[in-house]
Amino acid sequence: MSIPGLAARNLLRNKLRSFLTVSGVTVGVLAFVLLRTVIWAWTAQSEDTAVDRIVTRHKVTFVMELPMSHFDEIRSMKEVRCATYQNWFGGKDPSHDQEFFATIACDEKTLFDVYDDMETPPDQKKAFLEDKQGALVGEKLMQRLGWKLGQTVVLQSQIYPGDWEFHIVGVYKALRKAVDPAQVFFHWDMLNERRPARIKDHIGWIVSRVAPGASAARTSLAIDEHFDALDVQTLSQDEHAFQQSFLAMFSAVLTALDTVSLVILGIMMLILGNTLAMGVRERTGEYAVLRAIGFLPRHMVALVVAEAAALGFVGGAVGLAVAFPLINLGMGRYIEENFGGMFPFFRVTPSAAIVAMALSIALAVVASVPPALAAYRLRVVDALRRVA
Repeated sequence: MSIPGLAARNLLRNKLRSFLTVSGVTVGVLAFVLLRTVIWAWTAQSEDTAVDRIVTRHKVTFVMELPMSHFDEIRSMKEVRCATYQNWFGGKDPSHDQEFFATIACDEKTLFDVYDDMETPPDQKKAFLEDKQGALVGEKLMQRLGWKLGQTVVLQSQIYPGDWEFHIVGVYKALRKAVDPAQVFFHWDMLNERRPARIKDHIGWIVSRVAPGASAARTSLAIDEHFDALDVQTLSQDEHAFQQSFLAMFSAVLTALDTVSLVILGIMMLILGNTLAMGVRERTGEYAVLRAIGFLPRHMVALVVAEAAALGFVGGAVGLAVAFPLINLGMGRYIEENFGGMFPFFRVTPSAAIVAMALSIALAVVASVPPALAAYRLRVVDALRRVA
């Protein structure tokens, strides 16, 4: 019989212990995959940004606005291919009071030039451009709130009082993870008409695409240097850095999740190590007999390591078999539908599954080192005398 075959038979000798160990590994792998999915979902948007897209805001804070003249000057720069501007509105549907989604006033004429990763049927795009009260809504938000194309919705804002009536004339599909698929876009002119005189013709931020051959980093620097001598200065960042600046506010949470995932792996390794140590101790006499009939110390080590790798593989496989339907078909779908503003994508990634399986096997092998060394150092005479 081969070493792997003998290791497999050893696992079946104490079925209850093997079952409990595999269950422990399964729970560990499941928890690890879930935590990694949370971290990935939190950072996925920043990792899939357009490399040539730049966000320009007020230098002091994102809350302070820019004069409209800044947009005209940025758009005229030779390093900039196209640009658009936006304002945060903070809308909420009174009939879905607990639902959060981004509502943004935009320049409808230049929006699609900068965001070519938003797909909208031509007829709906035309309707959005022509209807002053038209709203463009992400497909995920349409599904979540049960809205229909052609429907009139009333939104309220904590920033701009009153009821704001919009016509849903278009639905967009996000072609890139950096684009939130659960937003509402409406005409900036509609917002500007109802704003107080002191903030009329001011915009929240400017998004631009660099010209072919230009560098996003150098263009960002050129934009900020252009406004350095003016009263209202700017801070420009490529889209990835801009997204990361928001994630920095949650860095402590992400670090805590990373730490917890490592602790889970440590616990899983201790469970495996304890099971393997018990098995080696119980089979001391058997190992002595194997040594006496010609097996070498390295064969004992291989036997223990093979048993550990089998436990890690089975536990990892069962953990992933549970994780995929639980997260992708159950938990993930619920989170995307109800918390799409924070987690528009909540899925187990292939990389997370591969890492989980590899770590499950690797940690099992590491946990087998102490009992494998004990089997390697086993003295046949002493072991037989102990059994006798």
